[in-house]
This record gives sequence, C-alpha cells and structure tokens, in this order.
Amino acid sequence: MGGFSNFAISFSIISILTGAVTLYGYGLEMGGPLQMTLGWPIATFFTLLMASSMAELCSAYPTSGAMYHWAAALGGPGWGWFVAWLNIIGLVACQAGINYSCAQFVLPFLNLPASHFNVFLMFAFTLVVQGALNHWGVKLVAMLNDLSVTVHIIGVLLIVGCVFALAPTQPSSFLLTAVNSNGRQPYAWAFLLGLLQAHFTYTGFDASAHMAEETSDARRTAPWGVVLSVAVSGVAGFLLLLTLTLAIRSLPEVLQAKDAQGNAIPAAIAILQTALGAKLGNALSALVSMAMWFCGLSCVTSASRAVFSLARDEGIPFASVFKQVSAKHGTPAWSIWGIVAATMAAMAWTGAVAVVTSLSTVSLYLAYIIPIALGYRARRNADPWTKEAVWTLGRWGGIVNVVAVVYATFIAVVLVMPPNQLAGQTLAAVVFGLGVIYFAVVKGRFAGPAWADKNRAG
Repeated sequence: MGGFSNFAISFSIISILTGAVTLYGYGLEMGGPLQMTLGWPIATFFTLLMASSMAELCSAYPTSGAMYHWAAALGGPGWGWFVAWLNIIGLVACQAGINYSCAQFVLPFLNLPASHFNVFLMFAFTLVVQGALNHWGVKLVAMLNDLSVTVHIIGVLLIVGCVFALAPTQPSSFLLTAVNSNGRQPYAWAFLLGLLQAHFTYTGFDASAHMAEETSDARRTAPWGVVLSVAVSGVAGFLLLLTLTLAIRSLPEVLQAKDAQGNAIPAAIAILQTALGAKLGNALSALVSMAMWFCGLSCVTSASRAVFSLARDEGIPFASVFKQVSAKHGTPAWSIWGIVAATMAAMAWTGAVAVVTSLSTVSLYLAYIIPIALGYRARRNADPWTKEAVWTLGRWGGIVNVVAVVYATFIAVVLVMPPNQLAGQTLAAVVFGLGVIYFAVVKGRFAGPAWADKNRAG
C-alpha cells in the first residue's frame, strides 16, 4: 500500500457515514441537537490526542498487530496478549454494529420490511461478501478503500447540498437546543452517554498501524494515516451532523419513525425521507449504506491482521491454522473467515446495535490506552523507544499521553453504564475469562512477538 491507501483504510473504518449516522438517533435521544453541535467537537479533540499518541508508537514499531506489539515491547508478553484480545474483541463487535446498520439502511431501498429476520439475513450476506473480497487479495481491498474515500466525501457533499438546496431547515439557534428525550437521567449525564455516537465513530483508526507491514515507508506514512483519518473525519463528520440536525422538522417524529409494517426506521433515514421525499431520501440512504459496506470491508481487513499477528506468535488456539497465509492470494485466509464467524456470533448474542457498539468502543479504547500508558511509563524512565520514531510528538509527548489516557478511561466507564450495561457485563466476563486462561494456560508458554526486547518488560 501507498500512503493514501494506508490513510484510506482507517478513514473507511471510521466512516462518518456509518458511525455518526448509525447512532444518530441514540445521540439525538440523549442530548438533542446540542449533542451534535458540542459532543462531536469534544470527542474529536480528545480522539486526536489519542491518535497522535498511537501514531508515535506506530512510527517506532511499524508492525502488523499494532497495539499488541507495542504493549509487548513496552510492558512484556502478558500485556501484549491482553491488548491483542481486547483489540480483536473490539473489532469483532465493531464489525457487527457496522454490518447490522448497513443491512438496516439497505432494506428500505430494496422496499423490504426491516424485520429482525430480514436485517440479520442481509447482515450475514454482507459479511460473507466482505470476507470473500478480503480473501481474494490486499491489492483489491486497497483499491476499494481508495474508492471508499471518494464515496464518503461525495456522500457528505450530496447530503449537505440536497438538504440546503431542496429542504426547509431550522434556524441556526436550533443547534443549541438541549433535549433529553430519554428523560430518566439528568441532562449532563445523558449528554455524556450520548457521546457513544461520536466515540463509536472514532474507532478503527488503528487500521493504518495494523497495515504497516504492507505499507511503503511505514514509519512515516502509517502514523500520518492514523492521525489524518481522525482529522479529516472530524471536519467532514461535523458538517454532516449539523446538516442532518438542521433538516429535522419534528424531534418526536424522527425518534419514533416506523415503516408501514411498524418496524423502527433509523433516525437519519427518517430525516432524509421527510426532508427530501421518499425517493431522494432512499437514494441518499443507499449511498450511506454503500459507505457502511466499505467500512465493514475495511474492518474485516484490520481484524484479520490482528488475529494473524497473534497467531503468528502462538497466542491463540489453533494458531497453526490462523497464521497460515494463502499461497495464491497472499492473505491470512483462516483469520479472515474466523473474524466473519465471530462477528455473526457477536450479533446473535447481543441482538442490539447500541450494545455491540458500546462493547466495541470500550474494548478498543482499552486496547488503545494500555500501550499509550506503557509508552508514557517508558518515556518517564528514559526508555529509548522514542528514538526509533520518525513521526514524533517531541517534548509534548508526555502531556498528550496523560490527557489521552485519563479521558479515554473516563469515557470507557461512562459507556458501559445503563442502558448499555450488557456491554459492560459482557466485557467484564470476557476479561475475567481471559485472565483465567492467561494465568492457567498461557503464562509461561507465550513469549510474545519474536522480535520484542524482553529486557523492557515491567
């Protein structure tokens, strides 16, 4: 991959037309229009600090597996093993939320009722196609990801242009309206819960780091892929959210929208259909679903590399199978199909987009901040790891690391509070199970990445 393709895969997984739109109704219910106006910039700022910290680590350790290798090199094989599994769990849950939402957006365009059976069937079909394309080859996926950037940018511009040219809009003061339609919590707490919309969107930017071994000049280009994917998404996503919000005619109608069969319609589809009419609204929804499909395709790529990397170091069951690379296509085929199967199981277990997105966000943020914290500890102890980095934060690195870790820890706790407690309970059970497996079976057998300097282990 070149630098643009590396950026494109993270940009595609962030996918403002997926995360921001998928949970638009959730964010609107929790905080109203003010959630879109204020919540998105807050999340963007702190995510950029986290992405910058990860970019510096990526420049020092440009390897497939990314956070797993960083944690192993800076904290020892145990930390690496836990981070790898948190990353895999987060990516699987992320994939489930992405493709389920994609299925919800596709069905109205096909004039099919959005029943649970129909949605799950479309979800499974989409996932299998993405798995097959990833199996076929990284060059094909890179080409599709380059196309994905175009689809996302054109999609945002079309939605913005059509709304302002063809639909009546609210006055700008509407953007400062604070409404808690949920009504069961104080507004400030509901607003914090509503940040799930933005933070679920801002997951997956680590994909540029996962693809470092397949990227030219990785110490320089992969870190820029991590950071620029967040920065560009921040600007385009803010424009999209403000446009959708100004196109709202009635908050209750948007939040309670249903199709002819009584199935709930995603809030963003309801806004587009009401503001632009059924035909044009559905056409733009189809464009959004295309962007979601690209997002899911990229997520399979990233997740399969995380599995392959851990299997290569004998860190998962049946490692000899999952570390195999297809001789014909040059891809980790068994890792790809393992991710496909796990994603279907995750969606069947949770049954709700809000739950899998919360589980995904918290798992991934933990996988992000652990190596950042270990890197900060090493930085304080004068560990020379930063000398390996071409892309560096310089003297600001320590401050940026601390703020990123504190904020991400705080938001991870918030996002497993009710109504997303199932995500917290599932994650707690998984972490407990991982702990038992590690201390009973893995510890003493797992040596971590073969290249990692074990003398750095804490």
